[in-house]
Amino acid sequence: MDIKMEQSWKEVLKQEFSKPYFQQIVTFLKTEKLQKKIIYPPGSLIFNAFDQTPFHHLKVVILGQDPYHGAGQAHGLCFSVQDGVPPPPSLINIYKEIESDIGVGMPARYGNLTKWAQQGVLMLNAFLTVRANEPASHSKIGWEEFTNSVIKKISDEKKGVVFILWGKFAQEKQVLIDETKHYVLKAAHPSPFSADKGFFGCRHFSKTNELLMKQGIEPIDWKLP
Repeated sequence: MDIKMEQSWKEVLKQEFSKPYFQQIVTFLKTEKLQKKIIYPPGSLIFNAFDQTPFHHLKVVILGQDPYHGAGQAHGLCFSVQDGVPPPPSLINIYKEIESDIGVGMPARYGNLTKWAQQGVLMLNAFLTVRANEPASHSKIGWEEFTNSVIKKISDEKKGVVFILWGKFAQEKQVLIDETKHYVLKAAHPSPFSADKGFFGCRHFSKTNELLMKQGIEPIDWKLP
């Protein structure tokens, strides 16, 4: 499998790539392709979050769960979609909260969050692949062991990272984070099913920047093109 990620991550995660569970992921994905299954995101974008946000530049982690399973959507950044794809409902709610929180209007037809990733926001899904039109279809193939290791590595080897955990699934990852060294922000998931139960009004975007500036770290410019 083409592990396309920025070099600093390859160093940090090199032990994971040789573990049996990771080899099982590779074998599973190769088998899916041989069976003509359509998998998202495309192979070159599976590790896009790591490619766009080098380990040494990482300031913030946003945790998602599953890649989008519709054609042309997923490109390896949680909640983000490729150029030309309208923002899905959860992302629209994220835009609404940003506008309410910091007064920045968001584009109605633009859902690519690469700009955030390039400023140090690791946009990490727990599962890095999915079969077309089958949500959570790759949730049991070993990805969670890999991404749990990623979270633990960040917690162990960095300091002052802001972890943004939306929804129950993401909040279960809190046990992997050393809160004596890092910051954890929690709220309901931005999905239309739960956004009005604690996501709206969470002010995580301004709070994140306050926590970064308190450490003398440049804040995130959440405004999109």
